[in-house]
Amino acid sequence: MDAIDLHVLRNLLQWRRAGYRALLLTVVRTWGSSPRPVGAMMALCEDGRTAGSISGGCVEDDLIEHHARGHSGMPERAPQLVRYGVSADEAHRFGLPCGGTLELVIEFNPEPGPLDELLQRLLAGELVRRTVCCQDGAVRLDRAQTPDALRFDGATLENTLGPGYRMLLIGAGALAEYLATMALFNGFSVTVCDPRAERRDGWPIAGVELVAEMPDDAVTAFRPDLRSCIVALTHDPKLDDLALLEAIDSPAFYVGAIGSRRNSENRRERMKTYCGQTDASLARLKGPVGLYIGSKTPAEIAVSIMAEILAVKNGVDLPSACSIAASKPR
Repeated sequence: MDAIDLHVLRNLLQWRRAGYRALLLTVVRTWGSSPRPVGAMMALCEDGRTAGSISGGCVEDDLIEHHARGHSGMPERAPQLVRYGVSADEAHRFGLPCGGTLELVIEFNPEPGPLDELLQRLLAGELVRRTVCCQDGAVRLDRAQTPDALRFDGATLENTLGPGYRMLLIGAGALAEYLATMALFNGFSVTVCDPRAERRDGWPIAGVELVAEMPDDAVTAFRPDLRSCIVALTHDPKLDDLALLEAIDSPAFYVGAIGSRRNSENRRERMKTYCGQTDASLARLKGPVGLYIGSKTPAEIAVSIMAEILAVKNGVDLPSACSIAASKPR
């Protein structure tokens, strides 16, 4: 679940509690090129305020015009399915590229009670399946086991939400500062582990949890899930290896470590020789981490690492030529 979804739900709940009428809009189908994916959400208040987005802006303008400026308004009614961009002309009008088309389910005036329960469960780290009956707007919330894709059959909308994406960084150096900053504005919650007090002192990035445990204990306490990533940044095998050995057996979607190609190869050999690992068990360990962009400074290296993490998160199959291992000299 992206941080923007929590932003949408928080604003929607705030408006409804304050007595405003409001809409919750969810993208349920797309054809061609679409600026926002299936599952993207937006909230629209009767006074024209919005949270989130479901297109490049023109669809939002049309929805504001029709629902917040005196046309159809926001009546108490069952959810409605609407489509934008059926023709090339209409797609161009609404800023949908390449003749794209999208379908939205509009929920009118969602009840504050279920919204509050949903938010509380998401903030507690629960994976929640939100099911909406399109005949009457009734909402059911169930615990989900896996982050399933949105499902919509015309009668029922099922959207699995939460938990948010998380990042655990091992090492509190300059690279961690840049990477933590980039992760935060990409919607990740960030934890930084470093047992060395001199490295933790003076940590400058607000909104990051600092922990002092040994890295293997920090990984265990972090409780990685399918929306977690773990990156070792210390260059110290005594610290990085502890974290990586614990992390590679976890459900985390990304596990990696900084280092040169030679250091990464030595790490793998060390883990196989002394820690019982195999080529198969180390297959998901990324190292050197990042995409090859000729990065030199900590900020550039952080861009490289964050780009690879986002690519893995979004299911992008990157060509091997993009990897540092394939491109960077030893």
